[in-house]
Amino acid sequence: MKTLQDKVALITGGTTGIGRATAIAFARQGAKVVVSGRRPKEGEETVKLIKEAGGTGVFLAADVSKAADVKNLVERTVATYGRLDIAFNNAGVESSVMAPTADQDDDDFDKVFAINVKGVYLSMKHQIPAMLKTGAGSIINTSSVAGVIGMPGAGPYVASKHAVIGLTKNAALEYAKLGIRVNAVAPAAIETPMLDRFTESVPRDLLTSLHPIGRLGKPEEIADAAVWLASSQSSFVTGQTIAVDGGFTAQ
Repeated sequence: MKTLQDKVALITGGTTGIGRATAIAFARQGAKVVVSGRRPKEGEETVKLIKEAGGTGVFLAADVSKAADVKNLVERTVATYGRLDIAFNNAGVESSVMAPTADQDDDDFDKVFAINVKGVYLSMKHQIPAMLKTGAGSIINTSSVAGVIGMPGAGPYVASKHAVIGLTKNAALEYAKLGIRVNAVAPAAIETPMLDRFTESVPRDLLTSLHPIGRLGKPEEIADAAVWLASSQSSFVTGQTIAVDGGFTAQ
């Protein structure tokens, strides 16, 4: 039996990388998937892949840093499929400046926090009431190994991903008795377009060497963790951050 049969899932940042892989994985497990992001072309490509995999999905454009966009996104999701059972809050951006704290760019800090932190906050703010109407739900937020350790030069990104874990724990405690579970995934370096941009300044071989497992991760490996957290197989798990990192944080 498919583990997400007849569930409705909303994915932010679903146009490429981890979000796209998770959208396809959710659909293969029987969920109806709403893919969201700021790039309609890539979003529709994700929906095409969902349908080719035998699933059902639609794309709805939204900028998670804007409250009106997020409210509209959740309302349209419920209007389209009648409910909301699963949310994967995956939209995120990296720092565009690698520099020590004293040399960081203020505008870059604001941009990173607007998407990575405010975006998760706004998403949960509007997703939770929709889930309360059915008495159950699973929310998965995308943090990072940078959410549990420091990375010199990436202060805004590190701080934002720490904040995601804080928001995750808090919401998990607030809604545990109301049927809503809230967890996070913390990927290490994953083969995505974001990683491609990062390795323009950091050698890929060096990055690979930091992972004890001896390679970089694949988006599908994060998707598998998200599927488990979304399903009843993880029914006793809430407030947790699952590192999917090839041993990165065990060092």
